[in-house]
Amino acid sequence: MKAGFASQVTFKEPVFTLASAQGAATAKPVGGPSKRAFDIVLALSGLFIVLPLLVLLAILIWQHDGKSPFFGHRRVGRNGRPFKCWKFRSMRPDASEVLAAHLKASPEAAREWAETRKLRQDPRVTPIGRILRVSSLDELPQLFNVLAGHMSIVGPRPIVDDEINRYGSDVAYYLACRPGLTGLWQVSGRSDTSYADRVRFDTHYAENWSMWRDTQIVVRTVPVLLGRKGSY
Repeated sequence: MKAGFASQVTFKEPVFTLASAQGAATAKPVGGPSKRAFDIVLALSGLFIVLPLLVLLAILIWQHDGKSPFFGHRRVGRNGRPFKCWKFRSMRPDASEVLAAHLKASPEAAREWAETRKLRQDPRVTPIGRILRVSSLDELPQLFNVLAGHMSIVGPRPIVDDEINRYGSDVAYYLACRPGLTGLWQVSGRSDTSYADRVRFDTHYAENWSMWRDTQIVVRTVPVLLGRKGSY
């Protein structure tokens, strides 16, 4: 686990009232109305500021290969409800085929993918996509997910169905939250940490949520993005 903000986190035995994923489905989202209001204000403010950049990036991606600049992928939302998580497309149109061939040819890459669901050297990523990823600009369209209520500004990063089992009994903590545009994991090492660390960060966040903690995470996200640490 990394130093800095992560070192301030003390993990403890769960005291959250959701004992199972089924229990999460009947609970209010972590943070309630105050957190939702916080999300709407920040998302609208953010879109107002970055709208010209969104248009420019969409044009650049489209010019690269003539395909849609946006990519929507199924993610697991609060209470296990699926939603389409939007990003700027950073991969080739034939990304699935390229990934399958790469994992078959490289046992090392296959191990890395099995452990983290990410690749440091990902052959699917386009040249402009690599810039978008290391700067996290590919995630800007998720501001629309926040406005739609699928996501929050701060929370666990959205996962796919295949990742649910990796949370074990702690999946209830994930399901109690709207997935976040940023989160405790994001400011604590991101992809430089293990998946088990990611689960512990998400659990800790759900157990100890406060508006002050969300504000801290938003502020700490800025230097993380500028430093590009743990981003690939």
